[in-house]
Amino acid sequence: MKLAEKVAVITGGGSGIGRAAAILMAKEGAKVAIIDLSLETAQETVCQLMNEGGRGLAIAADVGDTQQMQQAFKTIFDEYQRIDIVFANAGINGVWSPVEEISLNEWNQTINTNITGTFLTVKYAVPYLKKQGGSIVITSSINGTRSFRKVGATAYACSKAAQVAFAKMLALELAPCHIRVNVICPGGVLTAIEESTTKRHLDRIPVDRDYLQDMIPLTDNTAGSSEEIAQLVLFLVSGTSSFITGTEVWIDGGGSLI
Repeated sequence: MKLAEKVAVITGGGSGIGRAAAILMAKEGAKVAIIDLSLETAQETVCQLMNEGGRGLAIAADVGDTQQMQQAFKTIFDEYQRIDIVFANAGINGVWSPVEEISLNEWNQTINTNITGTFLTVKYAVPYLKKQGGSIVITSSINGTRSFRKVGATAYACSKAAQVAFAKMLALELAPCHIRVNVICPGGVLTAIEESTTKRHLDRIPVDRDYLQDMIPLTDNTAGSSEEIAQLVLFLVSGTSSFITGTEVWIDGGGSLI
């Protein structure tokens, strides 16, 4: 098994890519701790991986809340006595709207969940990772990194671009501690993140709508699956990618190249 006796922490593990990664890591021998805003969905993931012979722990926490995240990591370490892997996956799409109609509160909500949440996840994980080294993977997006066609998704794109810069900074900072930091940039994947999207007055942005359509040339516009993204995450957290750090990997069927 690729992750035998490792302890993995996954934020946003109650659904989608986080849940798929949790199940796959558990199959590869990891003990998996799920941090999710909803305790119920976190427990559903843990029940699923335990039914398949894995071990898991469910914790409810808001990734943007410093006290909740600090306590979450303490609870996980107290339970398993180590943390080897962190998949900072929690995120929202937030409000997509003409920039002059995005309120400061709406902007802050997206930034707080996506980039501050990533910061707090890593901040409180690093002291435990430094004990033996490990791997961090952050979920960014093609948006804000290689694609800018989702007009109106300004706060989201900015938060996703920031995650890539954050990972590159930390890859160098944490390399002497034998901690690798990488980023995945999905696009065209079927997940529940659309449920966290509020689209408002996008028709007021004067852009040809044909330019905004998602295209996935590799699969004739068929979206990818959470399980396919999870395979990339497994590669990046396992010893198979032991010489890779500070790298973003786009996984979108070639869509962001158009």
